[in-house]
Amino acid sequence: MSKAVFSAGDRPRAVVCLSGGMDSTVCAALAARDYDTYGLHFSYGQRTESRELTSARAVAQTVGLLDLMELKTDLFRRIGGSALTDASIAVPEAVAASAEDSAQRTGDNVPVTYVPFRNAHFLSAAVSWAEVLGATTVFIGAVEQDSSGYPDCRPAYYDAFNRLIRAGTRDGRISILTPLIRLRKHEIVKLGVELGAPLHVSWSCYSGEAEACGVCESCALRLRAFAEAGAVDPIPYAAR
Repeated sequence: MSKAVFSAGDRPRAVVCLSGGMDSTVCAALAARDYDTYGLHFSYGQRTESRELTSARAVAQTVGLLDLMELKTDLFRRIGGSALTDASIAVPEAVAASAEDSAQRTGDNVPVTYVPFRNAHFLSAAVSWAEVLGATTVFIGAVEQDSSGYPDCRPAYYDAFNRLIRAGTRDGRISILTPLIRLRKHEIVKLGVELGAPLHVSWSCYSGEAEACGVCESCALRLRAFAEAGAVDPIPYAAR
């Protein structure tokens, strides 16, 4: 990506972890509103690796990130243990549940789409880059409510990571911000619409690349969020 989308000014700098998904897209729009923002995207052997990279590039261009660092690792593919990186583990279809049930799912059994300790790797790279850039803020679009119950999407996880940063970086002044973590998915959709975030180029599906499958947990959460927000999801879905 070109670095000349928006010229850098006197605003503080930030790094945003940008997967290309709905939550990270809204998070990137929030960051770019107030900071000179640099995006970090990981390709890690996930099923929709190519599609997510395309989305991340489009989001970075549209919201005006100053740069997008594209990193690639085969660590998670080699480790396996997740339906997102291991072809021998099927991506399950979402189980129908009420909004009240889904709000209580955090802390239940961790689903097979969880990638072991993934966000720690992403955040470590983002903090390293932030140190070099002189940025004091790292954004990540983690969401606890309406999530699939991933342990690295909980506030306690980021509190602990911030303590690690204070102890283990040169100045200890970098902070991880999770502005969406306590929002429900439909609230994130509404916020994205208000911000003008490019939700039309974001991608959430766990298995489809040309069209979203519409039946995996991520698609189900996204579709329900748009419906509850009174909005139409602009991405293509496979006919069912």
